[in-house]
Amino acid sequence: MAKTVLIETSARHVHVTQEHLEALFGAGHELTVKKALSQPGQFASEERVTVVGPKKSIAGVSILGPVRPASQVEISLTDARSIGLAAPIRESGDIAGTPGCKLVGPAGEVELTEGVIAAKRHIHMTPADAESYGLVDKQVVEVKIPSADRALTLGDVVVRVHPNFALAMHIDTDESNAAAPAPGALGEIL
Repeated sequence: MAKTVLIETSARHVHVTQEHLEALFGAGHELTVKKALSQPGQFASEERVTVVGPKKSIAGVSILGPVRPASQVEISLTDARSIGLAAPIRESGDIAGTPGCKLVGPAGEVELTEGVIAAKRHIHMTPADAESYGLVDKQVVEVKIPSADRALTLGDVVVRVHPNFALAMHIDTDESNAAAPAPGALGEIL
């Protein structure tokens, strides 16, 4: 049985705490759902911020909801270099010792002392998916991504298992541009 997974590109985005959301958009502000994402309960919001690094800024970066216990910025390695940061490749939420940046919103700004990462490529799956595929949480696999002109096999893909996840692989824009998968492409877990 082929072990296939939907390939999704995770573009640059920000996760914020409620405190930081209010500093950026005003007291009592709540995120406005723009579009539901593939992971249950997750959404792209209408709210956008400017990410400011030592060299330059990236305007219009989407905030994903819901709010989180810690703020973080997920950008590609290309984005990180362009704004003057050396973002480490980490799993979402693993921000200890990472560089910080400034976030600017319409009502104020927040200086993050840490939290800028390039997200490690990963596969979300439920426990049932993991059992069916013979995989376990935190296992590292390879995934072959089909493409008309740029098929690519990516290594160091972390399997993340949780009952609230939906089966999908997330890669960043640098990785997506390298493989050029068609919309709805299914990768094969090797």
